[in-house]
Amino acid sequence: MKNRLLKIISGILAITLIVGICIFAIIKLSQSRKTANIISSNFVGYDFARAVTGDKSEVSMLLKPGTEMHNYEPTPEDIVNIKNADLFIYIGGESDEWVEDLLKDNEIPEEKTLRLMSLVEVVEEELSDGMETHESDGNHEGRDNHHHDEEKVEYDEHIWTSPVNAIKLVNGVRDKLSKIHPENEVIYTKNANTYASRLSDINQKIRDVVATSNKKELIFGDRFPFRYFVDEYGLDYYAAFPGCSEQTEASNKTIAFLINQAKADDIKTILKIELTSDKLAKSIADEAGAKVMTLNAAHNISSEDFEKGVTYADIMESNISIIKEALK
Repeated sequence: MKNRLLKIISGILAITLIVGICIFAIIKLSQSRKTANIISSNFVGYDFARAVTGDKSEVSMLLKPGTEMHNYEPTPEDIVNIKNADLFIYIGGESDEWVEDLLKDNEIPEEKTLRLMSLVEVVEEELSDGMETHESDGNHEGRDNHHHDEEKVEYDEHIWTSPVNAIKLVNGVRDKLSKIHPENEVIYTKNANTYASRLSDINQKIRDVVATSNKKELIFGDRFPFRYFVDEYGLDYYAAFPGCSEQTEASNKTIAFLINQAKADDIKTILKIELTSDKLAKSIADEAGAKVMTLNAAHNISSEDFEKGVTYADIMESNISIIKEALK
């Protein structure tokens, strides 16, 4: 009887030990997989964080798919989520003006934030010839007239439109997350290198297209968020509005300028950007004997593309054929 009781007790202890080991393993596995809660104010920050961390994070985007980036305002729920996040990623430009006050008011430490504009060299916003201004019907001093007032210089926030800059941003996300979770540094580095390699290939393809194209000029019947792109690849440009303009109606003077420019330089493709109307671009194209195509600046993506998991690299890859056509 005594031996039987000892066997039962031993069996119970063995089962308890096995169960304990299993529970410990599950907890450790869970801890190793769910390592970072990351929130981005925009699509590119979301995409780069997702690429770097793989399955070792929960990444979310404040901007709803399909909505206008420049008109976003945070909700009380967004503010709570930002405060509780391990890392908050934001651009740091005109569309993110609300961020600095939010971080200060809520005493969110710098080590839990990443300002993407701090990772690359930025340029002042610029008015190209013919471009509509906020204050006028199209009259200005030309390409060297920077968009700023006496108190504050406005820098172009669309840093990601250059794949070369995008590589720097991916590496910046990697470095920041490696400080927060050094145990995952090897994984973050591997993932970042894989993504950066694809972006490097895209960069080279664009250079090849530009080098073999007859023209070196782009005309936009829309806002122009591609300053870093054209600077990187040595292209000229003309557009209806600056990159962060809220205007949608151009003056007759601006429209006439772009039509005449397209005719003079034999431009056969008028460009617009994603998630905007083609009305203005089409009116210019019709008069100039050209067609309209969309060059995607990756401000945001549609709900359908978001569900499909479309990436910044996918967008830039698809832009290559558009650039090739526009430079014919």
